[in-house]
Amino acid sequence: MKESYTPPEKFLEKYAELIVRFGLQTREGKPLKKGSVVQFIVPEVAKPLYFHLQKAILRNDHHPLGVFLPSNSPEYNFDKNFFDIANPAQVEFFADSFHRGLIDQIDGTIFIIADTDAHALKEVDPKKVLRRSLAQKQAKDWKFEKIDAGKLCWTIAMYGTEAAAKEAGMSLKDFWKQIINACYLNDANPVRTWKGINDSVQKLASRLTAMRIESLHFEGPDMDLKVGVGHDRKWMAGGGNNIPSYEVFTSPNRLVTEGWARFNQPHYHYGKKIEGIELWFKGGKVVRSSATKNHDLLKAMLKTPGGNMLGEVSLTDARHSRITKFMAETLYDENIGGRYGNTHIALGSAYREGYLGNPKPNTDAEWEKLGFNNSVVHSDIISTTDRTVTATLSDGTKKVIYKKGRFTI
Repeated sequence: MKESYTPPEKFLEKYAELIVRFGLQTREGKPLKKGSVVQFIVPEVAKPLYFHLQKAILRNDHHPLGVFLPSNSPEYNFDKNFFDIANPAQVEFFADSFHRGLIDQIDGTIFIIADTDAHALKEVDPKKVLRRSLAQKQAKDWKFEKIDAGKLCWTIAMYGTEAAAKEAGMSLKDFWKQIINACYLNDANPVRTWKGINDSVQKLASRLTAMRIESLHFEGPDMDLKVGVGHDRKWMAGGGNNIPSYEVFTSPNRLVTEGWARFNQPHYHYGKKIEGIELWFKGGKVVRSSATKNHDLLKAMLKTPGGNMLGEVSLTDARHSRITKFMAETLYDENIGGRYGNTHIALGSAYREGYLGNPKPNTDAEWEKLGFNNSVVHSDIISTTDRTVTATLSDGTKKVIYKKGRFTI
């Protein structure tokens, strides 16, 4: 599969080193131990990055476990092909022994986003895709159990493709300029640069955690939304899980969301674009929704178990983000900067590492009782319009924590 532009090797080499050395760090900020097994999943179109990731993993004294995926093309749409042919038993098949063994074996996992057709599944019934996702949920649960235990490092990054650039309305070269700029690949030592950025956002997260926030009130032209948090919540930031990432976020109380919000950024779901999303919440659940495009898909997403309640609430400071354009990919769009930074919420699963209490719950039911949402989906929906965020603290006092695109703490 031929691409009209490939970034210079020096950038791909730096990118791979950043992904391995910064992306695969422990929650304490330490590098992955030498001799670790690192799985890296790379689509065919990103073959140049696969090559450099293999080198970086080996150079850092890890064991590479590569997965080289075929990319979709007009002649061979592998994703659609599966759903066109698979019978119900095949859609719902779960290779439990394979996934259990794989997750037990690996110490780090890298996933590279490299879409060659953003709409590969647009003709597939979303309900069939959701059934497939639900069937694979056990693997996701096993993976996050290991992550929550601090025994598995993970990261996600993107490789620019013609299809992604077209979706974002850019040439492939300009699309790569956004990636290079956002990831600081022009710096002499991007790993060192990102450690500095991470230190800054981690300090913000620590301040927010120390404030013991009970709830947040988002107010602006496009929202009047109250989100429960809870003084037992930890705020998290950046890290290496997403490259790039400037966000500061937490797992809210899924039972305490009230109000309304409009989101000016489109949301991609199973190869389709949902635009003009508006959501109304009551008692923690979405009770009404609208969209100017693909509302039926939004409604199907909301009907997924846990898909109508919050699992994440996030803020990005405009001063941190170097992403200046819509990229048609959540990894970048949830970190977009601009005049007002961004707010995004996620419908679906929560991050359990956001719990400060001890001991940790043992069952899904116990987690849900604490307000942590559990779902097969995690759908980030983004707004870049002006908003003020006021926190109500555990002692009842109120404090503005975010205004005009910037944290104020």
